[in-house]
Amino acid sequence: MIYTVTFNPSLDYVVGVKEIKLNATNRTDSEQMLPGGKGINVSIVLKNLGIPSTALGFIAGFTGDEIEKNVKAAGCTTDFIKIQEGMSRINIKLKSDGETEINGMGPIIHEKHLNQLFEKLEQLTDKDILVLAGSIPNSVPDSIYQDIMKRVSNKKVMVVVDATKDLLVNVLDRKPFLIKPNNHELGEIFGVELKTNEEIIAYGEKLKDMGARNVLISMAGDGAIFLGEDGCVYESPAPKGKVINSVGAGDSMVAGFLTGYLDQGDYQHAFKMGISAGSASAFSAQLATKSEVEAVYQTL
Repeated sequence: MIYTVTFNPSLDYVVGVKEIKLNATNRTDSEQMLPGGKGINVSIVLKNLGIPSTALGFIAGFTGDEIEKNVKAAGCTTDFIKIQEGMSRINIKLKSDGETEINGMGPIIHEKHLNQLFEKLEQLTDKDILVLAGSIPNSVPDSIYQDIMKRVSNKKVMVVVDATKDLLVNVLDRKPFLIKPNNHELGEIFGVELKTNEEIIAYGEKLKDMGARNVLISMAGDGAIFLGEDGCVYESPAPKGKVINSVGAGDSMVAGFLTGYLDQGDYQHAFKMGISAGSASAFSAQLATKSEVEAVYQTL
């Protein structure tokens, strides 16, 4: 079983406005209310691709109830921890000439809530995959992903981490199965600006030297690069298509990669599935369906 963890889920209020006018009333042309959070997105795309998973994380208030209802409606199994105070955040995704986001804060997660999560993770076995994805609230210690990996290390759980900066760097000595920075995040880790694929590959190899088994680097419109534990290096330009919604594309890439890897145990196929799922979501108003992913795969 695959388990995804989202520390700060959200309701994503996605609105389209033809022309934004500051200090004036703006009326929407389109509206969507979707469950958000990187781990949740991974679970939904996995479900769309026929792979079951359980979405873990923390929810609170009426927004938390709505998040859980929507994730279940997408066909996913949930096992969220409900916090009695506060409410899960609402994130505004404003689409006009470009994309503007306003993200909420979310509830305070106390130590007792973290202990509840640890108890759930105690049930994992070496047949399970754990996906740690996204940012964490200020109430959670920066070492949380590292702490989780330490707790499951004796269970030989396959761990995937999609996070930024210290959240990602701190887990490398625990040898995660897969990490997925984008090229800008990779540059930020080392304090450099990466301009060529050769530079990206060189610094991706540094992450492997620091402990990551496999490194999947997304580069938006420039494609993706994969560095495997067996020494393989795969590069691919971005598939051609009109980008409609970039939210969730990176999470879809993680889901596609895992689907491909579980399907054939082959890194090249997993890489192509990752690119296909990420691009298919970017080309769609919502997260990619299986048919949309397969259509993109045929173009690679």
